[in-house]
Amino acid sequence: MTTPTTVEHLDVLIVGAGISGIGAAWYLQRDHPQRTFALLEARGATGGTWDLFRYPGVRSDSDLHTFGYEFAPWREPRSIAGADRILAYLRGTAAEHGIDRQVRFHSRVVTAAWSSEQARWTVEVEHPGTGERTTLTCGWLFCAGGYYRYDEGFTPHFEGRERFGGQLVHPQHWPEDLDTTGKRVVVIGSGATAVTLVPALAETAASVTMLQRTPSYVMPVPAEDKLANRLRRVLGEERAHPLIRRTNIAKGRLVWQFCQRHPERARKLIRWVNARQLPEGYPVDEHFNPPYGPWDQRLCAVPDGDLFRAIREGRAEVVTDRIDTFTETGVRLASGRELPADVVVTATGLNLQAFGGIALTVDGHPVHLADTVVYKGMMLSGVPNFAFAVGYTNSSWTLKIGLLCEHFTRLLAHLDAHGYASCRPEPADPEMPTRPFLDFAAGYVQRSVDQLPRQGDRMPWLTSMDYRADRTLLRADSVVDPELLFTRAGDAERAAA
Repeated sequence: MTTPTTVEHLDVLIVGAGISGIGAAWYLQRDHPQRTFALLEARGATGGTWDLFRYPGVRSDSDLHTFGYEFAPWREPRSIAGADRILAYLRGTAAEHGIDRQVRFHSRVVTAAWSSEQARWTVEVEHPGTGERTTLTCGWLFCAGGYYRYDEGFTPHFEGRERFGGQLVHPQHWPEDLDTTGKRVVVIGSGATAVTLVPALAETAASVTMLQRTPSYVMPVPAEDKLANRLRRVLGEERAHPLIRRTNIAKGRLVWQFCQRHPERARKLIRWVNARQLPEGYPVDEHFNPPYGPWDQRLCAVPDGDLFRAIREGRAEVVTDRIDTFTETGVRLASGRELPADVVVTATGLNLQAFGGIALTVDGHPVHLADTVVYKGMMLSGVPNFAFAVGYTNSSWTLKIGLLCEHFTRLLAHLDAHGYASCRPEPADPEMPTRPFLDFAAGYVQRSVDQLPRQGDRMPWLTSMDYRADRTLLRADSVVDPELLFTRAGDAERAAA
């Protein structure tokens, strides 16, 4: 006879041990210390994005006083910081609160099946490297892995790329042994990754060219927040932190609102700033004048204007053109010009993947994400006891994560107080008009928009990108809502009978 294997049960499974997962664990520990939980991390280290990306110069383009946690002050003098400092901050926070001890590495969630009868998820976990699979059950599944694939970046088809005799690299998979010193480098792209890479590579490369099909909005920002540093010296870290955070949130909100309400004035202002940073007579309108409005895509911030400085000093060049074909020695453009290159970096974006590609089922029925509608930016219609964390695209990601996690723990408290075992969102009007969940013009979003959930045309089905509105919705308002249906233990069995 064989003894049946006992399946471990946890109250909450958090998928991902990056900035969102660590934050979710902190709020869960604070508000529900009696609950059992674990963080499942597919990779072998905490930190998520900040451990994954290893390309030169990798940094945040949001200030760390708002990108960092509300409960853990950022103590560094530079508010726009590199990945190494961000990673140290995240891991230090996790260690300080014992969250690192709850992480299970090399654990990739493959499937999750909800049973209404048992009011729990059965989760199949694959362990990369060994190929072994194990099973866990949980009361709640919280996906904190962001929205892009960690195993591959996006590289479009380039004619003739197989002929290229140099090295072709995607920033998401930067080789540890790649040395670009004295080499000719072409960086394809114009987004945040490209404008980070170019000045970093220009420090030692023979030449660096940023090749873009379409310009992006680029703005210089101070790497150090002088006001924040002054407040920290006068008031101390703990007292200064909330004041700095509120100030920077307000500044970011004002900039975004100005760009949305007065796009032409914002465009002219950004162009004026760019022109002042560039050499006299530089073709600003060719290389730094996008065809779309400010903040239709994310605005690229460059600390202390390092990209512009590299251009002024002749260490970097921007070329706006289309690629005709790769050649043996570089890239030939539609204009006929050829850019010689030893290394070509394809900073061409991400591949989106909702919830880490987990195959969800509810009572045996597959969940098709494109058929679901997002509730309060954190749950899916028709899917019980499932929450996720996706932050802002127009300001610091973590600002929204904190609010979502607070709302999540309040929701758990409501279930406890009233004896509920589960809850699921359901639109009162099944014919409610919908649009894409991420209402954002970035190419990586548009490529995958039909594979993602939808948002509705009214609250609580709208995906808010407004911190002030979300503070009301997620922090102040009740978790009780007529379109959130609660179920007590045993209700499913009684209904079936």
